[in-house]
Amino acid sequence: MLRSVLLKTLRDQRRSLLFWGVGLVLVAAFLAGFYPTVKDNKLFQQMLETYPDELKGLMGITEGMDITSGVGWLNVEAFGFLTPLLFIVYGVIAGSAAIAGEEGRGTLYLLLTEPIERGRVVLEKFGAMALATAALCIVLYAALAVGASATGMDDVGMLNLAAITASAGLLGLTFGALAFAVGCATGRSGLAGGVAAAAAIATYLVNAMSMSVDALAPIKWASPFFYYNGADPLANGLDQTHALVLLAAPAALCAVGYLGFRRRDIAV
Repeated sequence: MLRSVLLKTLRDQRRSLLFWGVGLVLVAAFLAGFYPTVKDNKLFQQMLETYPDELKGLMGITEGMDITSGVGWLNVEAFGFLTPLLFIVYGVIAGSAAIAGEEGRGTLYLLLTEPIERGRVVLEKFGAMALATAALCIVLYAALAVGASATGMDDVGMLNLAAITASAGLLGLTFGALAFAVGCATGRSGLAGGVAAAAAIATYLVNAMSMSVDALAPIKWASPFFYYNGADPLANGLDQTHALVLLAAPAALCAVGYLGFRRRDIAV
């Protein structure tokens, strides 16, 4: 048993993180490799303009976006749906497994027999999830930066690319933290994953449909997806207010999980 729960958790996840990292590099390589066929091809843009507003919202396409530009291509193909989906899937899996998953396997009880405070277990488990997410963000950023430079995406700024990649990671961490909090409070990994997945789908649809349904516009502020890409960080840079919301949400959910875990009896 390592003295550090955080380091042990990261060590146990090293193979999974390797596979996730390789997968993200392959995704970035595919998207960058396909871009030259789209660049300066106005037929793609004309086709895009025929899509209904509802479909554009689901794809993350905003008014005036040019898919033949590097920024437009990455916004639609990388950061409109695919990248946030991958980070959310990773976050929900990691969050539901961190406490509730170990409890279900019977290994959490063994961990708690060590001279380690419950609160420390929660914080270090959450810290491991946050560090793993950050590592995947770095891998994706590096792969996209190389791909953008190699395929002529001259309008893509490296700082802006870092901003949108970090926002995607924080989005995934938010839903991972929700799964983590539910798992800490209930000890049920299936419930934790289900609640987080349902919340992700619901808030994604609210944000996407708010572009074309006026009645949903006032509640888009409740969706993490709005703070993820509502200010278009790939084109405009990091929005500090949105970034603070995406930092505060996982922290608050970690606190909820901390309190729930400390007050609950642990099944043996």
